[in-house]
Amino acid sequence: MAPKVDYRSKTDLVADAVKVMIQSGELAPGIELKQRDLAELLGVSSTPVREALRRLEAEGYVANEPHRGTVVLSPGETDLYETAVLRGMLEGRGAELAAKRVTARDLEDLEDLNRRLVESPGHTERLALDRKFHLRICEINGSSVLINQLNFIWRAVGNGTHIEIDPTEWARQHQVIIDALAAGDCSEAKAATYSHALEGFEPVPPVD
Repeated sequence: MAPKVDYRSKTDLVADAVKVMIQSGELAPGIELKQRDLAELLGVSSTPVREALRRLEAEGYVANEPHRGTVVLSPGETDLYETAVLRGMLEGRGAELAAKRVTARDLEDLEDLNRRLVESPGHTERLALDRKFHLRICEINGSSVLINQLNFIWRAVGNGTHIEIDPTEWARQHQVIIDALAAGDCSEAKAATYSHALEGFEPVPPVD
């Protein structure tokens, strides 16, 4: 009988290599990871590098910043970012499902929560309203499993881990989600919710 071969894809190899460089400090927190440079360094095409970076983002090693590209997260940010990714995935799924069955009353409730968030005097109050906003969206599709999972994550992170966001910008992001729900746009509702969950995570700049 031929020996069993443990096949590993190029994506697996690239992800492990980049992870080792991050853990060793060779790739410091805040450094931008350019796909072309990594591909040349590791002797592969850009495709496995792109897929590996997506995997590392899901694991909380890197973050995809809109105006900076993919950057390395500091160890202190990793757990927070990983939690934000999980939140974004769950809340995004809730919004995606809700877009198929949202009613005018649902939209009115979401608009009211968003208005109250802007008028709220403090971060703790705004955080509570933010959770009510996303919980209300999940209630539209009636998934108790999804709601239970979100409640578990919210209990785990407590009140001190949500990055501070300007109330006006916070509400603007909510409005994008509301508009997507009103239009029945499942993809946009999901994407906007995921992006909102990751808002405010700024990697620590590298030390000179």
